[in-house]
Amino acid sequence: MSVSVIVLNWNGLKFISECIQSVLDQTYSEIELVVIDNASTDRSVDLVKRNFPQVHLIENPFNVGFSKAINQGIAALS
Repeated sequence: MSVSVIVLNWNGLKFISECIQSVLDQTYSEIELVVIDNASTDRSVDLVKRNFPQVHLIENPFNVGFSKAINQGIAALS
């Protein structure tokens, strides 16, 4: 059984790397991680792309809000 984690990001450059790494460092091996970005302007998307290629990243062209972004993550789960 896999565990799915959805992380919502909006200009979280100071926090996103540590957040993602903490999820990936779990001892449970079947973790699926989806990061939804709500149109960040702080280069946090570039950081995720560069350092965490195994993460499923969804980039929104504008801030769609919390609920819609989380629903996008749920829809993206395999």
